[in-house]
Amino acid sequence: MNERYDGLLMVLLGIVIVLLIGYRVNRWLMSPQPDLLPGIPINDRIPDHPVIGLLEQEGYEVVGGKVKVNLSFDTGHKPIRSRLFIDYVASGSNGELYMVKLARERMPVDWTGAGIRDRLMPYLLLYPECAGLLYVDMNEQEVHRLTMDWSDEEWNGNDEYNT
Repeated sequence: MNERYDGLLMVLLGIVIVLLIGYRVNRWLMSPQPDLLPGIPINDRIPDHPVIGLLEQEGYEVVGGKVKVNLSFDTGHKPIRSRLFIDYVASGSNGELYMVKLARERMPVDWTGAGIRDRLMPYLLLYPECAGLLYVDMNEQEVHRLTMDWSDEEWNGNDEYNT
């Protein structure tokens, strides 16, 4: 008689475990995803500019014009608004998309880790599905391709990385 109750208890315990696992998997699958920006917007209006020829020489095709990204920050007191501008959107040889930012004399980039982080990282974080950012300096006729990678590695002040 006890063996029968042991078997029944094991079957009931198994059913409860399967139901619990099914419930947790269902909750995980139905949980809302975090709010992400939609894919990088493509502005079909592409104004003519010498940068287009330079990008084409480097193997990129300009597929979109200037994009304005409106931002709003809640400070607890009042909302503060700002915006970021992406000058062009370009496609690489494998079809990957790059944001294009033109160098400005009044806003130079300090080519250190801190300078790139402070000036260009917001663009790389804005659309993580992009392959990177192309920073174009027309005065120097240079195209800098920037990508970002996360690292847990600690660096000291004597190496090539600058904080």
